[in-house]
Amino acid sequence: MAPQETDREHIQELVTRNPVLLFMKGNRDAPQCGFSATVIRILDTLIPDYATEDVLQDASLRDAIKTFSSWPTIPQLYVNGEFIGGCDIVQELFANGELHKTLGVEATPDAAPEINVTEAATQALKKILEEQAPDGHTVHLQIDARYGHHLHLAPPAAGEIEIAGPGISLFLDALSASRADGIRIDVVQTPEGTGFHIENPKAPRVSPVTSDELKTWLDGDAAFELLDVRTPEERAVSHIEGSILLTSEEAPRVEALPLDTRLVFYCKMGGRSQSAAEHFAQMGFTDVHNLVGGIDAWLETSGS
Repeated sequence: MAPQETDREHIQELVTRNPVLLFMKGNRDAPQCGFSATVIRILDTLIPDYATEDVLQDASLRDAIKTFSSWPTIPQLYVNGEFIGGCDIVQELFANGELHKTLGVEATPDAAPEINVTEAATQALKKILEEQAPDGHTVHLQIDARYGHHLHLAPPAAGEIEIAGPGISLFLDALSASRADGIRIDVVQTPEGTGFHIENPKAPRVSPVTSDELKTWLDGDAAFELLDVRTPEERAVSHIEGSILLTSEEAPRVEALPLDTRLVFYCKMGGRSQSAAEHFAQMGFTDVHNLVGGIDAWLETSGS
């Protein structure tokens, strides 16, 4: 049975409007099946921005897209209005480099990157390899198109670049290598135990803004988004006039703003807002700021 005409028109409008569109189960941040998660991981490696449509939210869409594409499974990837394929085909095109060409991505770095792994990080990685890695597995560093960094264990793959250092080697795919020059890997202690901290000079930056600077911006004519990342309970006690609470309902509106929109984040003391600011910088926003000292510093400076 052919999809209803309204469904077909809706799908055609979606694939025409979005240069890269993935029909999937779940969304980019929370895939709801392994096949969708695999394609998301590949796309995140290649490009910073693309659209997704969650077929689990619309049974009519889920059925109609299968007929529209003459493809029986989900996920389904479209690029520039053309149906590319499902998970298996996307994986094959990624492996042979054809998907890079389709998306207009250069896959070859100019030179092997310089990576600094501290002695503490080297010893921690060696311990993980000795205690957790099956035979033949090595340490891999993946850097996606939003400059998210991922360390994992896997066997070496064809086309990867080996960065040999004192005591340990890192393996990177070509795109990760092109984003890795100057990286420093160290260890950090977290409530969950020892973790890894990666500093990347190529990653999008979050700029600090002081309370005095923020007051000047608020008193000026320039438009910007002032985003409170605390809880509703904290906000009920005090907040900065003109700010918006960044709820799960509000986040999609902010994410859809032009990438050159100035975003300013704050929390109680600056820690949570720094993480939120880094998240939006990794999404491609280029004018991102974190309030130094959070609302505590603001209240101390402004007296209100």
